[in-house]
Amino acid sequence: MSDIAATVAVQHEQETTHMTHAQPTALEIADVAITFASKRGRVNALEGVDLDVQQGEFITIAGPSGCGKSTLLKAVAGLTLPSAGRIRLNGEDVTAPRQDIGFVFQRAALLEWRSVRGNILLQAEMRGMDMKKAQVRADELIEMTGLGGFEKALPHELSGGMQQRVSLCRALLHEPRVLLMDEPFGALDALTREKMNVELNRIWARTGTTVLLVTHSVAEAVYLASRVVVMSPRPGRILEEHRVDLPAERGYAEVLETPEFHRISSRVRELLGSPGGD
Repeated sequence: MSDIAATVAVQHEQETTHMTHAQPTALEIADVAITFASKRGRVNALEGVDLDVQQGEFITIAGPSGCGKSTLLKAVAGLTLPSAGRIRLNGEDVTAPRQDIGFVFQRAALLEWRSVRGNILLQAEMRGMDMKKAQVRADELIEMTGLGGFEKALPHELSGGMQQRVSLCRALLHEPRVLLMDEPFGALDALTREKMNVELNRIWARTGTTVLLVTHSVAEAVYLASRVVVMSPRPGRILEEHRVDLPAERGYAEVLETPEFHRISSRVRELLGSPGGD
């Protein structure tokens, strides 16, 4: 790492430490367990999960397939209720589907007959938002995500990466305090995925939205996060958490060459039993 990069990293570490102590808690997950019925009987998806998230943090959750990562996101959103334990979002117990979150899934799930702008504004229609304000917000997000000039394009005219940008804009339209992302770039090719990682990092650094992102990619988990959470096989438990002491807005290639990235990536792969790659 260059002297300049090292200095920036040290300054960011100091800023991050201050933010961790100063920022209020956005999410509290306390001793959460989730059990559900299946054709094979009762399935213990999660057990004893504890996690506190401060406002403005970017938390990535890595773990093996079937460990309950997606189930945890659904529980935070109020779509699945814990069998035990408690989840509090913005100071309130989560007991029903929440309206103050945004959710981005692996598939963009755009309406084929609606334009980019129309798909984004669908959020406003469903929530009964003020349409004039929503239209202004949509245009801001379109410019922020590099979709300018494609406002009238239909989904079939867009690449996979551009479709996910539309999905991200739709999730951010109502300015949610917490953004949940379930393997949002898993279906994209490697190069497009890297570009989307950089785009998402830039948006997070500028908006300060609290983000929880589930991923199977170790590189993605470490590059995007202010903190990486590693989960065990089912029933999912949190094995370790690792704070990522890098500048908030990050270049991709530069970060991948830092000792901090290699240190955390190696440990995450060790925990997941992966010798290398994602």
